[in-house]
Amino acid sequence: MQITASELTALVGAWLWPLFRVAGMVMTAPVSGTKSVSPQVRLMMALAITLVIVPILPAQPPVDLVSYASLFIILQQVLIGVILGFTVQLVFSAVITGGQIIAMQMGLGFSVMVDPQNGSQAPVLSQFYVMMTILVYLALNGHLVLIEVLVDSFQSLPIGAVGISVTSFRDIAYWGSQLFAGGLAIALPAVASLLVVNLAFGIMTRAAPQLNLFAIGFPVTMLLGFALVFITLPSAIPQSTNLFTDVFHFLKQILQPAR
Repeated sequence: MQITASELTALVGAWLWPLFRVAGMVMTAPVSGTKSVSPQVRLMMALAITLVIVPILPAQPPVDLVSYASLFIILQQVLIGVILGFTVQLVFSAVITGGQIIAMQMGLGFSVMVDPQNGSQAPVLSQFYVMMTILVYLALNGHLVLIEVLVDSFQSLPIGAVGISVTSFRDIAYWGSQLFAGGLAIALPAVASLLVVNLAFGIMTRAAPQLNLFAIGFPVTMLLGFALVFITLPSAIPQSTNLFTDVFHFLKQILQPAR
């Protein structure tokens, strides 16, 4: 059996180009894109997903692998995969922002720990909300839905010279602001309640200036903050679910070829 150079190029391209898109998604997606996951594990995940989806993908373009056109296609595939993972990652960033707002209001802003999602420091309360959001993400099979969106992207945006439209990048930036508004909605019940508590302390200070509110205000605010987190936590789960539902619908909208 003889294999020509063109057949070998088509065979390698059929596996190589989808691998770059899958690897870009795995590198930035929630859970798999965390700092605690080693690069070797990410590579194995990308290879496993590519091995499964390649047989059902459309035919790849006949492009020489050692050419500028091939390099351009590789960059496009990595960019598409990064956009898929990064957009979903914005949901977790919005939740972290909501947790930071609550922590600052209740006096826990100084209590920080390493964020496993981003490898940076974040308040402990934010980590609590992030862990809850990860559990919601996995319970909703968000990782499987993301892979489904990835596979569908090869149909709506096949491998070739045409990539994501320029307007899609503007939509992603706008969508980021919407997601952070969702994070604010998660924190709003607790923040509004703590604002009432702070106003009450302000009235007490005016009514009884000799009362040492610095001694009692901090522990009372913290205790009330924990109580409010406990009360408002059930409402944060539907908010996270809605954010994930919206972000997956948004991904399907932006993964359209440039016109």
